[in-house]
Amino acid sequence: MNEQQERIQRIQAVKSAHEAELLAKANVVGVGIGFRQQQQTRTDDVVLVVLVEQKVPFAQLAPEDVIPSQIDGVAVDVQESGRIAPQ
Repeated sequence: MNEQQERIQRIQAVKSAHEAELLAKANVVGVGIGFRQQQQTRTDDVVLVVLVEQKVPFAQLAPEDVIPSQIDGVAVDVQESGRIAPQ
């Protein structure tokens, strides 16, 4: 197994362990594994992605709704997806 595969396995384990708790936060609509986005440009950094309907300034979030930048040593990227609804 190469380093990238090991990293993805680690992210999957953290996702499994924390997905329900992340989805319970206000504004969170999904949790996945993907590439970090910086200034709307995809990087090659594979991270735990937390999708939110709309990004909200940190100061306007309740403490329990803040998404950490790292969970169990795995980087987290918050990405705005808009509303997700079944078709």
